[in-house]
Amino acid sequence: MSSNAPIEVRPFADSDRPAWEALYRSYAEFYGVGQDAAARARVWAWLKDKSHPVRGLGASDHGLLLGLAHFRRFPRPLVAAEGLFLDDLFVTPEARGRGIARALIEALVELARQERCTLLRWITADDNYQARRLYDTVATRTSWVTYDLLP
Repeated sequence: MSSNAPIEVRPFADSDRPAWEALYRSYAEFYGVGQDAAARARVWAWLKDKSHPVRGLGASDHGLLLGLAHFRRFPRPLVAAEGLFLDDLFVTPEARGRGIARALIEALVELARQERCTLLRWITADDNYQARRLYDTVATRTSWVTYDLLP
């Protein structure tokens, strides 16, 4: 893997599925989320279904998938606009530090512009210091607190 090769950011191809699955499994493990093959198959089906709101981009070097981003549009009623929400962002540990996460974020910003979205938003774990070092350089940390309530 060349360290100075340009990173290609693109929608996932059918041939990306094995590499995507390995990346997504690693992402789930990073966050301590139990995830089985059926869950990955469901998300892959969402990504390939043009009518599903979840979309994805992959980052590759000479065809080798090194990172992923899953995202979706969301309404922003208070400002009568729409935004893009970045649900998942992951780069294989061996490829970190090469600007892959930044390239994925930049591609999403450009997509947000093209789709007339007014915001790109995401959350991360408070202790994800490596990712936060990047996020602090490309975005503004908000004061919003997130809550989860299981039905």
